[in-house]
Amino acid sequence: MPNHVLLNSVDHKDLRVITARGAAYGDAVMSALTFPAEFRELQASYPIVFARTADGMSFDPVALLGFEEGENLFLVEDHETGQARWDAPAIPLTVERQPFMIGRGAEELSVHVDLDSPRLSTAPGVGEALFLTYGGTSEYLERIASVLRTIHEGLTASRGFVAALMELELLESFALDIELDDGSQNRLAGFYTIHEERLLDLPAERLERLNRAGYLQAIYMAVASLSQFRGLIERRNRANRDRHAQRARAGFDAIRV
Repeated sequence: MPNHVLLNSVDHKDLRVITARGAAYGDAVMSALTFPAEFRELQASYPIVFARTADGMSFDPVALLGFEEGENLFLVEDHETGQARWDAPAIPLTVERQPFMIGRGAEELSVHVDLDSPRLSTAPGVGEALFLTYGGTSEYLERIASVLRTIHEGLTASRGFVAALMELELLESFALDIELDDGSQNRLAGFYTIHEERLLDLPAERLERLNRAGYLQAIYMAVASLSQFRGLIERRNRANRDRHAQRARAGFDAIRV
């Protein structure tokens, strides 16, 4: 269970955050919540699709990182260091902000932290400091505060964006059937994409309204991002080949011993 508390310089003066990437730090996730203002940057690396909200009444845009729960195909091993790294030029902000989240007080937004996160440390020199030795916040924490504000504003704006898509019936469910190089058959389902034919059939005044609201560009970015499925499939093939190679090496070593 997460242990969210309000971050403060008294109780958390020695707290540091490990910024390395890896499954051990909670990065092994299939998707990351995103928002229209982030689509331009993310669409060059990730397919952007829509998932139903928990109450089934709306949708959230998400960047796909893998094809099944717990799979992040952008986490790869750096052969020089033996450590995991994120193999893409941009990391979704909702991933980057971990282990922080934004809280709403009586008058202003505040930074909260999950004290049970594996990213936290109090060991000297391990991770990024949050507070300076003689008072004040570190550049890292200021960056995180900026990221949290961007996420908050982005998710707030996203509600209007999704409402417009739903009003115009521009979301459709899809299923992606995939045959991998090892011959296995796989299907990705349960997500939604932009209904391109319906988009093309919209009258000019509807398109103009979407454009004035700043939504039209985000729609086309989401459509363009679907080309990244090819890259995601190749990442899955590469991950399968690496696993097979590792098993073969392990079997060889066992026989040799």
